[in-house]
Amino acid sequence: MLIAGRFVNGLAVGFLSSVVPMYQSETAPPENRGRMVSLQQWAITWGIFLAFGIDYGCSFIKGPKQFRLPLGLQIVPSIILLFTMVLMPFSPRWLVAHNYISDARRVLGRLRTYGHASAPEVQEELRLIHETIVHERETMHSSYWDLLKYPNRRRTFLGCGMQFMQQFTGINTLMLYAPTIFRDIGLNSIQSIALCQAINGLVNVISTIPAILWIDRWGRRPTLLVGTICIILFYLVLSLLMRSYSTLDSKSGVDTSESDANGRAVGIASISMVYLVVASFAFSWGPCGWLIPSEIFPNQLRAKAISITTSTNWIANFVVTLLSPVLLHAGGWKLIMAFSLVMAVNLTVIFLFLPETKGMSLEDMDIVFMGSIWAFKCPFRKAKSLPCLSSDSAVNTLVQDEVLNSAPPSTI
Repeated sequence: MLIAGRFVNGLAVGFLSSVVPMYQSETAPPENRGRMVSLQQWAITWGIFLAFGIDYGCSFIKGPKQFRLPLGLQIVPSIILLFTMVLMPFSPRWLVAHNYISDARRVLGRLRTYGHASAPEVQEELRLIHETIVHERETMHSSYWDLLKYPNRRRTFLGCGMQFMQQFTGINTLMLYAPTIFRDIGLNSIQSIALCQAINGLVNVISTIPAILWIDRWGRRPTLLVGTICIILFYLVLSLLMRSYSTLDSKSGVDTSESDANGRAVGIASISMVYLVVASFAFSWGPCGWLIPSEIFPNQLRAKAISITTSTNWIANFVVTLLSPVLLHAGGWKLIMAFSLVMAVNLTVIFLFLPETKGMSLEDMDIVFMGSIWAFKCPFRKAKSLPCLSSDSAVNTLVQDEVLNSAPPSTI
């Protein structure tokens, strides 16, 4: 019964985790897109924190209610989401792609100018969206196979790579198996471990806030580079602490914390390193891992591409979650050291291959990926329009005239 429930739950989470960042990127203005998609990651951190807090509270309950209550409470946010989804407008890009031009204008008016659908900025954005979608229909197929063809191949590798690297930061090892690490460094009681885990979740929530506030000012590359360097440093310190001092005898499994006077200080330092790694992830890889795949693909392929990148995330999640308990038991410090080495690889990939997308509209992403594969040779300026579009095309001119001259409908 539990397995069947988890299976259905997993399907639902899989659907939402691919749709939500795509919807946010398609409805947000370019200057705030990073902030909007980061809100999804912040919501995830709140869910994790509440789950850890509920687990801590339920750790004092005896009997089967100790695990049934946390499982049952998951229905509350699901019901809230079910009834509030009716308030969400359709994506304007989806509406244009399905020829609902008037509806797209109305939605853009609501999202950009508080209902003024005839505003010049709304008309200009609608024109650019329509031009891009018409151009993509004429020049691009929309099959999964096209994701591996030029010029989309680079974006596909980057999108899947971002999701893969996000999971191999080891964040889920720290979030899911932190109790094992805490026990290894001297925590004994269930309540103390659950409390440290709840604090871990709170650190995750608080540390995501800087990304929400400033990621559109900092840029994606600097945020990821700084976050990755911090994670590497804190992982190295944590692995050295765990190697030099562990309260569990590797052969007998006996806790020796009471016989070591230095154990408490080392344990506090190790727990602090765990929190610092989580904080570094929260403002960098947490939001950027979802943001970048949601914004780099063309409209025609975005839905298919994000389904592939999100699948990559969950496959990597499965591998890390499956192997972590085995590797932690074999030697936790070795696993932490391995994660620091993986992060060094991630740092190299980000520096060499990930272009900056701050401030670029979704329709302008083609310009970013037209040049060299080397990130430091890509144009980091916002373009006015796509050079591949022909402004004097008879078809485009007729379409633009129809879009711009038709009377706007009444606002919702």
